[in-house]
This record gives sequence, C-alpha cells and structure tokens, in this order.
Amino acid sequence: MPEPIRVAVAGAAGRMGATVCDAVEAAEGLELSGRADPALDTELADVLDAADVVVDFTIPDTALGNAINCLEAGVSVVVGTTGFDLGALREAAERSWSGGEGPRAFVAPNFAIGAVLMMQIGRAVAAHMPEVEIVELHHDRKLDKPSGTAARTAELLRDAGANVHEPIHSIRLPGLVAHQELVFGGEGQTLTIRHDSIDRSSFMPGVVLACRRVGSLPDPLTVGLEALL
Repeated sequence: MPEPIRVAVAGAAGRMGATVCDAVEAAEGLELSGRADPALDTELADVLDAADVVVDFTIPDTALGNAINCLEAGVSVVVGTTGFDLGALREAAERSWSGGEGPRAFVAPNFAIGAVLMMQIGRAVAAHMPEVEIVELHHDRKLDKPSGTAARTAELLRDAGANVHEPIHSIRLPGLVAHQELVFGGEGQTLTIRHDSIDRSSFMPGVVLACRRVGSLPDPLTVGLEALL
C-alpha cells in the first residue's frame, strides 16, 4: 500500500474548510495532517512540515500569501479561494519549479463537477448562439464580486467566440449557496443553462480529486477542474 497523501487545510474553521476536513478524513489514500485557522490558534506555518498538499479555503487577502508560502516550503497547494492576483501566483509557482520538478499549484474557481460541465456545454453553445449574459448568485458572506466561477466562465466563453455582455450580474442573498445561469439569446429564442450547488458537499469530489492529482500535474500552475476530468 502506498503512503497516504498528507493534506492540511487552511481556513479549517470556516464552513468550506470544515467540510474539506471531513472529506479528506473520509477519502481513501488521503490523510488529514493539519488544520490551520486563526479561530483554532493554528497558523499555516504550524502545519506545513507535516503536509504534502495544503488546501486553501480562506479569504482573498490571505490566499495568495498562503499559496506562496506553501510553494516556498516545497508543498503543493490546492486553492479554492478566489479574488486574488493569479499572475502573482503563477510567478511564484514558476520560481519554485526546476526542470519539471517541484511543488505544484492548482486553482479552481469552482470544484463542483456540474459547474465545470456547465462551462463546457456553454462553450459548445457559444459557437451557435454567441450572445450571452452571466448571472451568478451566492450567499451574502461571499467577499468577491463577480465570483471566480463567473469570471472563469466569461473567459472560456469569450475564447469560444461568445459575446459576453457586461456586466456579469452578481446577487448576494442569505439562503443561497452557489448558483450560476448562462442565458443565451438568439432570434426568437433563448437558451438558459443553470447550475445549482445546494450543499457544500457538491464541491468535495473535485477537492479530493485535486488533492490526489496536484502532485503529478505537468505544469507549475494549473487552473480549472476541467484539466483533471
């Protein structure tokens, strides 16, 4: 039996972080090696030595620094936090990379497999109905606006030839978790593709997959769960 992958979680006391901890503990081949969170009086530095991978679900102001610290310590990082400078993370990942070896960084705006499928289906639709608007709806505690998922979707749709109307429509209300609609318009018709995450457990298969795969990815930085599917 191979040794389990040791996974530490940054932001472990938050709702997403706590759900990630439970998922890692339940996943075959993974071992929860540490929980970092100010609410637990535990800093990231306290868990790095015992980790092969760190999963970050913190806040935008913290996530970039956490990811860079992981890479500098030789630890791969899986980032679910959005709203930070991806270019700075790419530079840090490339600095830690030497001859195809080194820690890897993996970033996914959304770890729900259904959300990734929504983006891929949207790309196929864009070739035939290029006019589209994006509506994203999240809980009222989400800090970034628009969401990382919406920004990533807009990027993918534009690459596929869509005319993504501006702005992205962002809704923040209690009672929501994570939801997104792509509304395509054509002559005399519309087509709406909607994905709903009604529970945070929807993200866990993607997080577990990223923990298992991040250490063997071919590049220092990989963006998007679609790269793993």
